[in-house]
Amino acid sequence: MRGAERFTRPSAELTLPELTQWGEALGARLEAPCVVTLEGDLGAGKTTLAQAIARGYGVRDAVTSPTFAIVHEYHAPRSPVFHLDLYRLSGPHQLANIGWDDAIFAKAILLVEWPDRAGGQLLPATHAISLAHVPDQPDVRSLSW
Repeated sequence: MRGAERFTRPSAELTLPELTQWGEALGARLEAPCVVTLEGDLGAGKTTLAQAIARGYGVRDAVTSPTFAIVHEYHAPRSPVFHLDLYRLSGPHQLANIGWDDAIFAKAILLVEWPDRAGGQLLPATHAISLAHVPDQPDVRSLSW
């Protein structure tokens, strides 16, 4: 996918390098405050996409999976970027324990994996993205937004 077509179609099947390019292009277009939710099965590419979005937004540090830390904060020239992986939470009652209010009310980019775990505590997504494996194509992901 090239140019504006990347964002005008509501879904696409992308190779992992194309998914990375798509994420970097999206990151370059984001303005804080912004909430990007990333949904999909384990291994669907949520963290890969979050890394690409953060790079596109201007984060120069290595962006790693926050699965065990739950929240990672990165600095970019325009605003902070919070990458949250809520997989290990059992529900929204645990959000206060991870500094949720600091992240959600900051003028920042929020990249939220497993957003359903936040229940009604998550602000409406600026960009809701869903990833899925494509049968018989291990290096291709279905992307919907």
